[in-house]
Amino acid sequence: MNSVSEPIIVRAACPHDCPDTCALLVTVKDGIATEVKGDPDHPTTAGVLCTKVSRYTERTYHKDRLLHPMKRVGKKGEGKFERISWDEALDTISARLKEVAARNPQAILPYSYAGTMGLVQGESMAMRFFNRIGASQLDRTICASAGAAGYKYTVGTRLGADTEHVQDARLIIIWGGNPIASNLHFWMRVQEAKRRGAKLIAIDPYRSLSADKCHQHIALLPGTDAALALGMMHVLINENLLDADYIAQHTLGFAQLKQRVQEWSPQHTAEVCGISAEEVLNLAREYGRVALAGEGVFIRANYGLQRVRGGGMAARNVACLPALVGAWRHPAGGVQMSVSDSFPKDAAALSRPDLAAGHGKPARVINMSTIGDDLLREASADFGPRVEAMIVYNSNPVAVAPESGKVMQGFAREDLFTVVLEHFQTDTADYADILLPATTQLEHIDVHATYGHVYMMANNAAIAPLGEAKANSEIFRLLAARMGFTEDCFKDSDDAIAAQAFDRRNPRAADYDWERLKETGWQRLNMPVAPFAEGGFGTPSGKCEFYSARMLADGLDPLPTYIAPYESVASNVELAQKYPLAMISPPARNFLNSSFVNVQSLRDTEGEPHLDMHPQDAAARGISQGDMVRIFNDRGSLQARVRVTDKARVGLVVGLSIWWKKFAADGKNANEVTSQRLTDMGNAPTFYDVLVQVEACPSGV
Repeated sequence: MNSVSEPIIVRAACPHDCPDTCALLVTVKDGIATEVKGDPDHPTTAGVLCTKVSRYTERTYHKDRLLHPMKRVGKKGEGKFERISWDEALDTISARLKEVAARNPQAILPYSYAGTMGLVQGESMAMRFFNRIGASQLDRTICASAGAAGYKYTVGTRLGADTEHVQDARLIIIWGGNPIASNLHFWMRVQEAKRRGAKLIAIDPYRSLSADKCHQHIALLPGTDAALALGMMHVLINENLLDADYIAQHTLGFAQLKQRVQEWSPQHTAEVCGISAEEVLNLAREYGRVALAGEGVFIRANYGLQRVRGGGMAARNVACLPALVGAWRHPAGGVQMSVSDSFPKDAAALSRPDLAAGHGKPARVINMSTIGDDLLREASADFGPRVEAMIVYNSNPVAVAPESGKVMQGFAREDLFTVVLEHFQTDTADYADILLPATTQLEHIDVHATYGHVYMMANNAAIAPLGEAKANSEIFRLLAARMGFTEDCFKDSDDAIAAQAFDRRNPRAADYDWERLKETGWQRLNMPVAPFAEGGFGTPSGKCEFYSARMLADGLDPLPTYIAPYESVASNVELAQKYPLAMISPPARNFLNSSFVNVQSLRDTEGEPHLDMHPQDAAARGISQGDMVRIFNDRGSLQARVRVTDKARVGLVVGLSIWWKKFAADGKNANEVTSQRLTDMGNAPTFYDVLVQVEACPSGV
């Protein structure tokens, strides 16, 4: 009689690019993961998972999982491959990399981002490999580097208000985000605050799922968030809704700020933002009065406000607001954009930048947001060598990078040797010369920092790798051996890397112990409840810097200002005559960037690519509900099914994203029309700084 083993529970962590970084409990029976649940004891997760991750076993055991190494047999982009052995794959890759490196190692480029946020499977062994080979470096800007730059100029570090206290706030402003879709556990606490009597205000051009459930929605024009913050500061200062003591002790440059904001009257602000003067006045007054009453005013600033030309300045301006009213004094006050600098990651131990020293000169840096242009560049004195080899992991650039037409042209180069590590045959995988099967989170070890809460997280391997899949770390170990790299760091196990992840000399992680963390699953950093209650900002002055000498030295305006979008009806009149509609492409609820798009149940829920369009704009173009339309500008075009709705303000169209191109009727997605132009600071993309025109497709298309 065969015995059947009892189920076991394995502690894990969600790996995806989400501030929640949930603690998972994986049920395993006879070596098979049968269920993934949220840990009820983890203060942030509280036993709840989003729709996407609650179906993680569906992703891991998906019928289309890549389980064996493959090589291309068709044209690039056709997605035709045949199975090969790991030995053939590794020999082919190492031979090609040696050939390229012999000419110039900087012709080799890694391309990765946040397909996993883990410190082991993310950038540790991979970066050791690329540093040792002398490859070009990748500037990983595609998400939040604009906001991070503006925020850090102002407060000096990426610290912010603690999510665990949001339910105690009296006023919550959700600025440029849709937490129901992308920050669920923050939203759960917001709902508790609402039940306790808090007022919720959403600032967003689009009436998202979250905005629809707030008490008030301020539908400003895309790219005008910095102006709204300046208008709020005008009202706060001129009506003396200020914490004078906090300003005197913990800020720098108030006199200059006071002078600067005088031009931003409610009327002028309203004209720029496309809202009413009353909305500006009432928002500022409510913000100031609640804070000065000693109650929590919490701003959750997200990515929507920073993906425009002036995105860094917008984040900076919003970051000034809590210091004016002393909101940082309250545990449920201040602003949160990211708390990632809470974690004292030992970057040098993880990525070993010292390995690059033997190459004599600093590696060139290529911006991941301009990869379309950069793959098409010839060698030059300014640019350096033509990119001859790429290794793509934890990313899907053909789907997610801006100005997608050029990205596809670059990846289609026959002389570009491309290796892709993946779970599935994504749009980018279709262009690979060698395609390698990577493990999912249930199949490998990892350790995680987060950017939405302050818990270190452990991920234990719940099951053995499926097929011939290997962890990213193991793939780069094997490649290092094939390349002849003999340094001891390439022999580190995943456990050894995880043990090095945090700097225990820093008091925040002084009691970090990897073996213990694996058992407990999560551990809170030694962080104060309110990070700036008594000042202590990370700026050169130690204060919140309304005036920043560093910005002046970097060629930027040292005071808060407004930088108009590249593409808007107001800022580019000539372009707007051809393309009069602003377009944004925020995340769809059932996708996470381009992850989960191939999970049938989630894609069925999304249906097909849609474009939300205001009734007035639709009527002007003879477009009706359900019509198939063409969205286009000089960069490209795509098709989508129209939903006529006042969720999109007049002059705005919204395409919830990011669809894999192969799942769209015309093989295209929103990034056909986005631009490679960069933000004012942080060298970030301008995904929401786009003008388009929309027309009905011919009948039958």
